[in-house]
Amino acid sequence: MSTELTTMTKFLLNRLAMMLLTMLCASFLVFAVCEFTPGSVARKSLGPFATQQQVDLLTEKLKANDPLLVRYGRWLGVLVGAIPDPLQDPSTGLNFKDSRGAQYFGNFGYSTLNKLPVNDVIWNRLGNTAILAGLAFLLIVPLSIIFGVLSGLKEGGALDRTLSVICITFTSIPEFASGVFLVTLFVILWPILPGTSPLNSDGGWAIPYQFVLPVAVLVIYDFGYVARMIRVSMIGVMERPYIRTAVLKGMSTRRVILGHALRNAMIAPFTVLLLQINFLISGVVVTELVFAYPGFGRLILEASLFGDISTLEAATLITVAIAVVTQLLGDLGYMLLDPRIRVR
Repeated sequence: MSTELTTMTKFLLNRLAMMLLTMLCASFLVFAVCEFTPGSVARKSLGPFATQQQVDLLTEKLKANDPLLVRYGRWLGVLVGAIPDPLQDPSTGLNFKDSRGAQYFGNFGYSTLNKLPVNDVIWNRLGNTAILAGLAFLLIVPLSIIFGVLSGLKEGGALDRTLSVICITFTSIPEFASGVFLVTLFVILWPILPGTSPLNSDGGWAIPYQFVLPVAVLVIYDFGYVARMIRVSMIGVMERPYIRTAVLKGMSTRRVILGHALRNAMIAPFTVLLLQINFLISGVVVTELVFAYPGFGRLILEASLFGDISTLEAATLITVAIAVVTQLLGDLGYMLLDPRIRVR
């Protein structure tokens, strides 16, 4: 017991250290890429109508001509709350005010697009996308398992071919196409659902109804791919000797599947399922645009088009953080699904 606890502790410490290193490398790359985009920090902060004299003055106050590593260290210091945000210095003449002050942990700066601190915008948008992703994920997982298991039990049979065609067809349909189809069907021809999802009741539709079509688009696009992965894994498990032995002993099909096959068949697709979290958080731009959903992906697109560097940097770091956390959950899941897996 003590050895297993020590192994688990080392595993978690190693993974946490790797997560911090990954976040540090990602933050530097994001900062460097954003720094080399056209236009200076001062120009982006003041806007396109500022005079060159104002831009030069703010550049001097922000020390924007310092070497890249120095500027990165200053930006990282602001992010972790070690130093105050220079943009909120009254001497800059900018009206960038944060109710939390100029120095606190997680200070992502000021959004030039929304004219608000990034934290006042990004977390609300991320929460909206998390709700949408959570609802879709709750449907994707059981549908994928059901379709994958049923297909894998009778490889090459009529049911397998039928379900495979359904999965491949749904996966090959782009999100915008399924979105337009569903809007045409349930908004125009049979008006029982709203065509947009602004998450308010101004249009006369209750908020729960506004989730139906966006969630349906994500489920249609995503579950077929995961189901195909589970099908392949299920076929391999059903050919294992211990499954044949269980069948020859007279064990019921339900007990064989639920007690032996399913757990082992889910080891490989477990990573695929966790990868869907990354997609559902940061890859739903098209769905959010089609339905005017105020989410995280749409915020990233708007910030990219406007050149809102602070929001882009924050969104990228959050996306990387979600990716490394899901990787950690994947490693832990492997250990739970198969006790034979040991961390070295």
